[in-house]
Amino acid sequence: MEVIKKNYGWVIVAILATLPLIPLSNVLSQSGLLTSSLADEESQKAIGMLYHITGEFSIRWMTAVLSCTPFFILFGVTNLFVRQAMGIATAVWSLLHFLFFILAEGFLETFTQVNFILGFIATLILIPLLLTSNRKALKRLKSNWKKIQRYAYLVILLSLTHVVILEKTWLIYTIIVGLGFIIRIPFVKHKFMARRMT
Repeated sequence: MEVIKKNYGWVIVAILATLPLIPLSNVLSQSGLLTSSLADEESQKAIGMLYHITGEFSIRWMTAVLSCTPFFILFGVTNLFVRQAMGIATAVWSLLHFLFFILAEGFLETFTQVNFILGFIATLILIPLLLTSNRKALKRLKSNWKKIQRYAYLVILLSLTHVVILEKTWLIYTIIVGLGFIIRIPFVKHKFMARRMT
């Protein structure tokens, strides 16, 4: 229980990131995807649905991670390990999204459109971020850890471009991320922090 108390934020993020997997697993079992051919019409419908749902959750978690620093600037609340948990959730959902894309369209389809290529690059960048989102990596890499994690900015830009080209629900995520970048501007950041300190 002591471990949970110390890491309650990490646990909450893990639960929130895992809960949507329950209905997704129900879709898998009810569609017969686990037992039938992938070429089956019902299976293809299920794969398509899972492909879109996992993509939606990956962009949500990505936006949440990028909102951590603005949240700290505005309210003074931060927790590095909660942010790491969010990063892990982002990577897992993104990898699931890519997996279902391959099942739905095939791996070679990745290189047929600009938006697919951008999504693929974003997924590749997420892998080293995922592998270093832990305390051991933080201790070993020291100052280099932060440099690696900064690639998250590139990931969100690639991902948002990917979503915009697909003409999916992108406006809300762009507004949140855009406001986050504005709050990070040194002049704006110092204004907010000075106001918070008074």
